[in-house]
Amino acid sequence: MPFARDIVIFGGCGHVGLPLGIAFASRGRSVALYDLDTAAVELVKGGRMPFREQGADQLLPNVLASGRLTATTDPHVVGTAENVIVVVGTPVDRHLSPDIGAVMRALEPNINHFVDGQLLVLRSTVYPGVTRMVAKRLRDLGKILHVAFCPERIAEGQALEEFSSLPQIVSGHNAEAVDRAASLFRTLTHDIVELTLEEAELAKLFTNAWRYIKFATANQFFMIANDCGLDFERIRHAITHDYPRAADMPGPGFAAGPCLFKDTMQIAALNENRFTLGNASVMINEGLPLYVISQIERRYDLSVMSVGIMGMAFKGGSDDVRSSLSYKLKRILSLKARRVLCTDPHVTTDSQLLPLKTVLSESDLLVVAAPHTEYKDLDITVPAIDLFNVLGRGVRI
Repeated sequence: MPFARDIVIFGGCGHVGLPLGIAFASRGRSVALYDLDTAAVELVKGGRMPFREQGADQLLPNVLASGRLTATTDPHVVGTAENVIVVVGTPVDRHLSPDIGAVMRALEPNINHFVDGQLLVLRSTVYPGVTRMVAKRLRDLGKILHVAFCPERIAEGQALEEFSSLPQIVSGHNAEAVDRAASLFRTLTHDIVELTLEEAELAKLFTNAWRYIKFATANQFFMIANDCGLDFERIRHAITHDYPRAADMPGPGFAAGPCLFKDTMQIAALNENRFTLGNASVMINEGLPLYVISQIERRYDLSVMSVGIMGMAFKGGSDDVRSSLSYKLKRILSLKARRVLCTDPHVTTDSQLLPLKTVLSESDLLVVAAPHTEYKDLDITVPAIDLFNVLGRGVRI
């Protein structure tokens, strides 16, 4: 049957779906964004981004005006497109175990809106085996759909550039699903890498865990250097300076966000909690706020101090606070310091944040918790803990 549009993105007004929809629409595809978040849908329909994404503020009004992009909370739109891309969240539960039913819980209330012959693309990170489970469940429900898994690989905030500059991994539960998914994503990039479903599912998890382990290694090195009374940034600069075999060594800092920790725990669950490197990385990265505070307490009496936290987003240049370790730092400091003052130039969802000027003027000690470029040229006269070396003073506590 003919379809009214090319693509519907299920969960389309979030950090993954909205840039993807804008990218497809800017390349001539007709796209509908389906989302339950009424506020986000209204923002998008008005040509405003619900979050920061480089280049999107200019592109969104253009693709809306062209008619190639629309947004809605009406589930009937799911049946209007040849391709349905699913980008719903896939968290771990409170026991840090994979929530393998998250995708189907999102799809089943809308099952009657799907049309036989559609291509269903899972974009969300899933536990190995979930894509085949979804395909089987859909067949059991009487829906004849081609099911593909094409993991999202972009860095938040850089999606619109990376869709065309990075290869796209494509997999499917049969050859036709792979071919159709590859054809769809060639709209964005000609570099397509085909894998089996399980290979693709693990490729996504391994990618995020690899980054998480690298950050943990840097954080462990920082702790060792700091315990020796040395500035790790000076050591790291010497290691990486014009030396290609160490060029990818990151600096220390809070490693968090909605994916890296979660996906590391999914691999641990898959391997019966024998993921030694992953488990150790969790202890290091999640323990960094406690380490920072313990080092501060060796030098200062926090009980009489006002401590300012600069940066509440989970990474520099972002307005996303999901799983941000800045809030873990805040919770612990709230038990120890006289006052804790928090600020962020990008975050608009936390009503307790204060202007940067207030935090700078009223704090006895500052902690740079996210490497926002806005902090680089500040004239700071009180002690500052800066793991990211944004201030250029080194990273020794």
